[in-house]
Amino acid sequence: MDTEKFRHTIELRVRNFEVDWQNIVHNAIYLQYFEIGRIEYLKHIGIDVTAEQINSASKVVIVRNEINYFLSARFDELLRVYTRIKYIKNSSFAFEGYIEETSSKRKIADNISVHVWLDQSTRKSKRVNDEFRDKVSSFERNSVEFLT
Repeated sequence: MDTEKFRHTIELRVRNFEVDWQNIVHNAIYLQYFEIGRIEYLKHIGIDVTAEQINSASKVVIVRNEINYFLSARFDELLRVYTRIKYIKNSSFAFEGYIEETSSKRKIADNISVHVWLDQSTRKSKRVNDEFRDKVSSFERNSVEFLT
């Protein structure tokens, strides 16, 4: 994976309760790691991620979450989670995520999640707003695709 295209990273340490009976991180936990990366990304670029905002006139929902597992992470390993917005369409956008073990650079997993903007009252999709587009574009520079 070309990590140069990712402008946002965080580090997480694997906690004991995230490890299963095989002594590896349970497969469902990786979705949480990617979600933590996405939330921290949004905060970093200045998107309001609060209960008030989440319950406002617009709502963003995940409609697809795809994950590829490569190698297992283990208890107490330090993981680096890379996050970026890959594309923005009319009413949807996609996050791309990548996890590696920090010291060895072992490729752990990657992820694509597709999100749709909804009107809270009608529950129908609506255009991704310009503020979001501008903040992503400013942060990602030329690496985000704007698709129609």
